[in-house]
Amino acid sequence: MSEPSQSRSSRADRAAPGQPVKDRRTLFERVVEFISPGPDSTDELIESLADAEHRELIEPESRVMLEGVIRMADMTAGDVMVASKRIDFLDIASLYEDILGTVIETGHSRFPVYEKSRDNIIGVLMAKDLLKLQRAPELNLRTLLRPAMFVPESKGLNELLREFRSTRNHMAIVIDEFGKTAGIITIEDVLEEIVGEIEDEFDDEDNQSSIFTLADGSRRVAGDAAIASVNEGFGMHLPADEFDTIGGLVAHELGHVPRRGESVEIGGHVFAVMHARAGAVRWFKVLPSDALTEAGSS
Repeated sequence: MSEPSQSRSSRADRAAPGQPVKDRRTLFERVVEFISPGPDSTDELIESLADAEHRELIEPESRVMLEGVIRMADMTAGDVMVASKRIDFLDIASLYEDILGTVIETGHSRFPVYEKSRDNIIGVLMAKDLLKLQRAPELNLRTLLRPAMFVPESKGLNELLREFRSTRNHMAIVIDEFGKTAGIITIEDVLEEIVGEIEDEFDDEDNQSSIFTLADGSRRVAGDAAIASVNEGFGMHLPADEFDTIGGLVAHELGHVPRRGESVEIGGHVFAVMHARAGAVRWFKVLPSDALTEAGSS
């Protein structure tokens, strides 16, 4: 006689007589089985989620997050990382004033630090740790560095997220097959694959605080700042009827999606890309064109 078919709970999950049966399935597994039992592929599962949203079984936000979890299972660190040429590295041999200037200008909280070559990362510097040098100038910058976490480009995002949580790291250096620095990836990058864009403390929903003055006198402008706001803030006359945001105008002038480090002169000002993500510019650094000319001739 053949063995009776197993139920969803395995024999090992069955409790002793008189005891309740423990369901060892994860919440995600139970949700998936409730929505559409037995999809045969990822595409069918995603279609089932869309159908569940249409039938108002789940909220749109929940569907987006569940889809993100499903798609993330097939993604690697190399798919999400910020490429090496777009990273703001710090050179351990740099003067303190230069390092401080980079930290202030970029606004990042963590920086990979290298010695002699960008393929030789010796640690990670937390921006807040620079305050210790203000109080104790005799400290060596090396003593402030934290160990860097290294992962291969092929590292799966699911596994990487678990490692971020277990090691309490928020950033990893991505290494290519030749052992060179391919880029960096942060826990925010991974989470954004699930929940979408995570706004930082400079973002403003009402677009009322999209222009900031930096320590060096330059201005920091959000990529989604309205053309009207930029015109008002800089006394410019950019075409507000043709483009909604300054990011859209800059992309039009360049002829492609702006990348970190690129710049373009518009209306007597140079807009340099400070931070870009997911095909859009988050922040521009803006200086008058004549300020750059004077700096170059001095």
